[in-house]
Amino acid sequence: MPSAVRTSRGSSALRLGRFAAMGAVAVLILIAGVWASWGTAQHVMLTKGRERGTVEVTRCAEEACEGPYRPLSPGSQPRAKVVLDDTVAVEKGRTYTVVLKPDGAEAVRSGPAGVLYAWVPLGGALLLASVVVAGGLLRTRAAWVMALAGAGLLTAAFVAL
Repeated sequence: MPSAVRTSRGSSALRLGRFAAMGAVAVLILIAGVWASWGTAQHVMLTKGRERGTVEVTRCAEEACEGPYRPLSPGSQPRAKVVLDDTVAVEKGRTYTVVLKPDGAEAVRSGPAGVLYAWVPLGGALLLASVVVAGGLLRTRAAWVMALAGAGLLTAAFVAL
């Protein structure tokens, strides 16, 4: 067997291995982004049967803000205090529309701003995966699409908040 045939097979195997490894890394990054986003997004996007209302933020600490809850949905009860996590999207003294998590003590922002903010981890994952797709898979067009989608999502979330 000539050495050129062996080299061709060897480089084909390496190319296939690189493609499989980088493809797996990109898919894992995207799955992690969806997983991180879905924890909050499920409450914001699937609101049927959940308690909806407003929270006037009265106090903020490093990790969370809190305030009294006023219901907007039928069957929801007012609460003296509910907690909003991630204070980057919340300011003291403002009122926000929220959806309560099933335990009733934690709330997440609702509406367009809440949906965009919930999907921020996916936006970051799209940006990171675009680098893997461009460098490891040599698919620059797909990488540009992913990068622009991630940057667009992050920008929209920033503007909406």
